Amino acid sequence: MSSNDSTLVTSKDPSVMDTNILTRLITSDSSSSSFSDKTKNASTSPAVNVTAAVATTVNNDPALSQFVRRRFQNIILIWLDSNIDETKEYFKNALRRLRRVVASVTIFTDSQECLNFISEIKQEKIFMIVSGSLGQYIVPAINAWPQLDSIYIFCREPALHKQWSKMILKVKGIYDSIRQICEALQIDRETCDRSMIPITFCGIDPSFIYVQLLKEALLQIEDDDTKSLKEFIEYCRLRDDISKREINKIERKYQSHTPTSWYISSYFMYSMLNRSVQLMDVEVIGKMNFFFRHLYKEIELLHREQQQQQQQLSTKTPPARFRVFRGQGLSLENFEKMKKTEGGLLSVNNFLSASRNSKTSFHNYAYPATRHPDLVGILFVITIDPKICATSSIHFADVKPVGQNEVGEEILFSTHTIFRIDRIKRIHDEHTDRLWQVNLTPIGDGNHDMNTLTLRLRQELTWKMGWSRVSEILMRMGEPLKAEHLCKIELDKASSSQERADCNNQLGKLYAETGKYSRALSSYKQALQISMEILPTNHFHLADAYSAIGMIYFQMGEHSKALSSLKRSIDIQNRALITDDIKLVDSYDNIGMVYFQMGNYSKALSSFQRSLEIQKIGLPPNHLVLASSYTRIGNVYAKMNEHSEALSSFKKVLEIQKIGLPSKHPDFAETYKNIGAMYKNMGMLSKAVRSQERALQIKSKILSSNHQGLIVS
Repeated sequence: MSSNDSTLVTSKDPSVMDTNILTRLITSDSSSSSFSDKTKNASTSPAVNVTAAVATTVNNDPALSQFVRRRFQNIILIWLDSNIDETKEYFKNALRRLRRVVASVTIFTDSQECLNFISEIKQEKIFMIVSGSLGQYIVPAINAWPQLDSIYIFCREPALHKQWSKMILKVKGIYDSIRQICEALQIDRETCDRSMIPITFCGIDPSFIYVQLLKEALLQIEDDDTKSLKEFIEYCRLRDDISKREINKIERKYQSHTPTSWYISSYFMYSMLNRSVQLMDVEVIGKMNFFFRHLYKEIELLHREQQQQQQQLSTKTPPARFRVFRGQGLSLENFEKMKKTEGGLLSVNNFLSASRNSKTSFHNYAYPATRHPDLVGILFVITIDPKICATSSIHFADVKPVGQNEVGEEILFSTHTIFRIDRIKRIHDEHTDRLWQVNLTPIGDGNHDMNTLTLRLRQELTWKMGWSRVSEILMRMGEPLKAEHLCKIELDKASSSQERADCNNQLGKLYAETGKYSRALSSYKQALQISMEILPTNHFHLADAYSAIGMIYFQMGEHSKALSSLKRSIDIQNRALITDDIKLVDSYDNIGMVYFQMGNYSKALSSFQRSLEIQKIGLPPNHLVLASSYTRIGNVYAKMNEHSEALSSFKKVLEIQKIGLPSKHPDFAETYKNIGAMYKNMGMLSKAVRSQERALQIKSKILSSNHQGLIVS
């Protein structure tokens, strides 16, 4: 490097560009032309104001819009260099080598455009190749950006940039060849992917149970595999961050190899599936569900076969417990959750690979993660008891890559395996305090505390099938936009009138729950119109449709239209000879609520009482649903100033609650409050005071308990 180049490196002027970034590209097939042929004149390179560039965010820049698109990998590799010439052979060789590691490489010659692009990225991790003299100004300014994961300084003389770069943890090294960068990228890419595998913690993450139900729903969807594979290939060909060579290989040879082989050998299949589950990307999940299902079933089959082989080899003594290992980075947020859940459960919401080799897991994956400022290095030590696994839903298998005949050291656990966190302990190291060992034990679905609740939620969803069930689960997980997107995808694909009606019904329910009542009304009406063309006039689906439309009108304040639709629902049910079915309960309750809001309390009372009569036929006398009905009836009597009748209803509520609820349940407070109000209206002040005091005691205990819970946590 010339003396002039040295001046550029030490200059404090951030507008100075490095004219020698591509001094030497060492590739296996690079040409021997001189460096002067490989660079552009520095005067043609745009200057960059780092402060302005960092502060600028582009929202509607046409130049940027080409980059903002759906991505299928966790990593975006960008290469910033003002002297890149994409027509030169040496650059094409370098790009080919990089794309063997990361399929999509985004090139920038303009620094401000590059920084604007980085600022737009929210979910992916950025890996950045940048020159030394340009990097020394840009990197410190953007180092704290969370989306920026790894930085590779590319220059001819690494010694010139050691001083400033060693202070920045995200700088992985200083390199003078693309080959070296590719080797580092390979390791860092896998470290990044491992750290982003989705994990939920029981008792902390509300979605813990729902992700298990989501897995079940996806596995129950049976599609035409040949058609699904073809659609998947066509879908992938439209993307530019997937290797065309990989796509062609899967198209030709998918049936010739096992799903587990593809998962551990094809980076884009592995990354695309993991990322879609991590982000709940319903479009990609839909395209890959055939592979998700194939992979799950193969692990299940391999597990049974390998377990039988072990039993045959050890006929005298049962197979001994053994340990496998997984090294990875864990975000600081997830690590804090894990510490709070020690002794409890976690769910790995994807297929999880582990190794029989503890040293490889530690040195290749756990320890390197500590160099990342946002990660904790974790060595998972997983103890497997074959005896327990043989009688439970725990599935894992030894797997091998495509083209390898012998099974290697890798173990693949089936998706959404639940583990108990047995112990968390620090691994002492003089260079870092962010290195931990976490002992896990896999447990079966039927062996943990959440089984009862999971069973109840599963039963609530049995009336929905296929993608409608997936959409419903997404709604319950608080993902309405993804549920809506899935419904629209399925509506576009619907091939029958019944499917179109079901999709519109699901959209209507989704819009109703998110307060988009005009859209809900439109979807429900479309579903009703389709259903009327294909169903008999007394079919219960039509009754459900009118009931749904009636409740939308109710929410919109159009009470007369609400009553009209709800009464049509009841008429259809009566014509279908459904006179005491539990379905009528909702209809009468809904009509009662409309009359109540209209101030027509006598008709509201009549509807609520009819609902109660039906419930008494089909439910035990102390069922908590009856308590809700008595509460509604009590409220109507209170509005009608019939305080003794209201008091009688509220006392019945209390009797049912004493049998069906724990003594500190908050519903007791509301019931005692209602009873106290009636005593007050009847002039029985001493009884009113006692009831109100009881309500306050229960509320204070609840508040105290919640406060203590906050202190403990």
